[in-house]
Amino acid sequence: MTYENDTITGIDLSKIAYIRAIEVNELRSLPSEALETVNDPDSLFVLTTGEGQKLAIVEGRDAAFKAAEMNSLTPLSVH
Repeated sequence: MTYENDTITGIDLSKIAYIRAIEVNELRSLPSEALETVNDPDSLFVLTTGEGQKLAIVEGRDAAFKAAEMNSLTPLSVH
């Protein structure tokens, strides 16, 4: 893998959104009103930058990928 000026083989690293399931401690730290419209808290996914900055919390994995793409970001799944 080649790194050059914040790119890997032509991908701008600043345009990547990492997608992962929300962790239990993150879920507990959310205000209760943030979860009022959530049908299934276990289906929440977090979109973050490479530095770990949260961009969004989205209900559903497919919706998280679509949210990244709609914002001109390349979604990558993180386990």
